Amino acid sequence: MLNDRIRNVAIIAHVDHGKTTLVDEMLKQSGSLRHGAEAQERIMDNLDLERERGITIAAKNCSVLWNNVKINIVDTPGHADFGGEVERALMMVDGAILLVDAAEGPLPQTRYVLSKAMEKGLAMIVCINKIDRGDARPDKVLNEIYDLFIDLDADEERLDFPVLYTIGREGVARREVDGSETDLRLLFDTLLHTVPAPQFDPEEPFQMLVANLGYSEFLGRLAIGRVSNGTVRSYDNLARINRNGEQVPLRVLNLQTYEGAKLREVEQATAGDIIILAGIDEVEIGDTICNLAAPKALPRVHVDEPTVSMTFRVNTSPFAGKEGRYLQAPRIEERLKKETLYNVGLKVEAAPCGDAFVVKGRGEFQLAILIETMRREGFELAVGRPTVIFREENGKVLEPIEHLLVDCAEAYLGIVTEKLASRKGRMVHISGGGTGRVRIEFSVPSRSLIGYRNQFLTDTRGTGTLNSYLEGYEEFRGDFPSRLTGSLVADRFGEAVPYAIYNLEPRGRIFVLPGDKVYPGMIVGEHSRDSDLYVNICRTKKLSNMRAAGRDENVILSPVTPMTLERAIAYIRDDELVEVTPKSIRLRKMELRPSK
Repeated sequence: MLNDRIRNVAIIAHVDHGKTTLVDEMLKQSGSLRHGAEAQERIMDNLDLERERGITIAAKNCSVLWNNVKINIVDTPGHADFGGEVERALMMVDGAILLVDAAEGPLPQTRYVLSKAMEKGLAMIVCINKIDRGDARPDKVLNEIYDLFIDLDADEERLDFPVLYTIGREGVARREVDGSETDLRLLFDTLLHTVPAPQFDPEEPFQMLVANLGYSEFLGRLAIGRVSNGTVRSYDNLARINRNGEQVPLRVLNLQTYEGAKLREVEQATAGDIIILAGIDEVEIGDTICNLAAPKALPRVHVDEPTVSMTFRVNTSPFAGKEGRYLQAPRIEERLKKETLYNVGLKVEAAPCGDAFVVKGRGEFQLAILIETMRREGFELAVGRPTVIFREENGKVLEPIEHLLVDCAEAYLGIVTEKLASRKGRMVHISGGGTGRVRIEFSVPSRSLIGYRNQFLTDTRGTGTLNSYLEGYEEFRGDFPSRLTGSLVADRFGEAVPYAIYNLEPRGRIFVLPGDKVYPGMIVGEHSRDSDLYVNICRTKKLSNMRAAGRDENVILSPVTPMTLERAIAYIRDDELVEVTPKSIRLRKMELRPSK
């Protein structure tokens, strides 16, 4: 049977193609936000990091009411590193709106999220967004979208998708680029017509697969998912079937559904709706919640395996404990285990060296977001260089390979190609010659991109864009130098002095500012040669009565680029660590004593 009063749809797109902005307008025009009420931009981006970076990190739900039909909307991340969020979100929906920028066209993450939607067999609506851009090329972009569908083995039925042209910021959806429509009515009507109503079996008892977790100060652990079959009411006696097939009795203390961007408590929910259950302890993503009298498990969620690992260590620097609240190994382990409950794309294992944990994820960016979140919560820790996870099949070592798309000015084509070739990259396609910019596609090992993004921005003077997705595994392509320079390492405690920095600048690039506290083994700069150099960055000028008055008192130092977490993680070598505290990001040698 079908529940025709509900539609469940996900919005999928590449990073910054306008998903969250379009959801804002859908909420406003459907009446889910009270007219005249103050609403911040990107309502669904409710995490501080999401607002600062302008990206969606965690999948989030909301709902709108259109023609007496409830439309549950899931706003998904557009970055492949958060693929676990995408896969969980797509479990709960029957259709997807694919949003593509009218100028940039389909990019690697577009391909990634579309392939996941097609694996689930979801009904598709294509929206070519930002048609008001001066460099918009909607006709060519539509052809590229068809090519992408065909490349993903779409059949004729799949290719018969509705196409709309939208301006998400203004809340406009049109049938044609030059259409006269001024609102999103066409999008809502197309959605109701294209996305099928959720199916359910009236003979089956209540079943729900847990697709997400939340936490409330008043209600405790929250389990979020879509009702597959049956009906659930508050205070029902239910059971939870865990990963081992064990049945744990439980009782629902609170039942909520999405109403607009907020939650509303309800007495009961029916098949097809997305609900939030409270009062369930120790629940995990992938568990089935069902009727206690007739327990029956649903297939667990499957996500792609991690490709990158990092070691999280206890901070052992001389400055440990001065800026953070939590630095003990048990607290770090507890926090990492908690993260795996909410993020099924992460795995945590104990490291053999003790007081350290190996965290495996989908990419270095996902792990950087986790570290940034922890430091804002008051944690201190030290992290090592990201390393890719190799596989072994038939006696051969396989490594993850990325499909890389580079967009840059023609003048930088040579340097980009040269750098990627030295990192075992292979060019597979080039287009756009004669327009001033080129698009180049490469097949490169995942390890080649660790530390390359900042170098790429330098090589293209900040004008190039770089996007990639995991293409698969291939035989190991061989070693290559990851960094050709050494480090300038402090040899004593003290504060960095302008005079010492000025005299060290010919040796390389300095990372610290005058007045910064340093300790032995702390990295204070990049050496211009391939070896490490221990330096005294605290040395002051010896004064004597022979010095001419007013001479050499002021030195002009080169500007220092602030060391961000992503830059630090990409920069370090295998024998170096990044010391992360709520206030500082420092680089250090793994072994602080030069004699060792």
